[in-house]
Amino acid sequence: MAKNSIAILGLGRYGCSLATTMYEMGEDVLVVDKDEMVIRDMSSKVTMAVCANLDNEDEVMALGLQNMDIVITCMGSNLSASILCISIAKEKNVPVVIAKASTDRMKKILKRVGADKIICPEEEGGIRSARILTSKYIHDFFEIDENLCMIEIQPRKEWIGHDLVELDLRRKYNMNVAAMKKKGGKWTYVDPNRKIKEDTLLMAIIEIDKISQWK
Repeated sequence: MAKNSIAILGLGRYGCSLATTMYEMGEDVLVVDKDEMVIRDMSSKVTMAVCANLDNEDEVMALGLQNMDIVITCMGSNLSASILCISIAKEKNVPVVIAKASTDRMKKILKRVGADKIICPEEEGGIRSARILTSKYIHDFFEIDENLCMIEIQPRKEWIGHDLVELDLRRKYNMNVAAMKKKGGKWTYVDPNRKIKEDTLLMAIIEIDKISQWK
């Protein structure tokens, strides 16, 4: 399974949590911060750790963001650095650029600058964000206990046009589908004979150590 190359810019508590979780999930993770002590501490927990001033255009340009699949800015209290890093990442044609925002105003500004998605750490922790951001299928993730989680997923292409009886997801993926809905609609009880469409979302219970199959 192909790895994502992910750059996490800014290493507060949230950025560190996000970086270490993504690295433990098997991703290639570059972290950047101007604090040398933080960089030294993180160097053994990620693929690469770089000390750089994210307010400096030349230093940000030198990071090689064009080689990244995902760039995440985690400077929630530094609007200027966030704007600079997002702008450069978009100029370098990074496929997905995500930004941490600490206020509604900051959220609107970063969206206007070009961020593809905004994350709010007050609403979602670093571990939960990592599960969602590294998967093209998972829309949401909730831990039930240390072994089980509930995920909101979109169907794989090969599932379209089939019902749950035909797919036999419990046997093939060790997953139990608890509810279904149309995007924008409300969750309903599972109808095992209902054909899955492209706009169908599934709420399923699965073991946490099986999450990696949903990249």
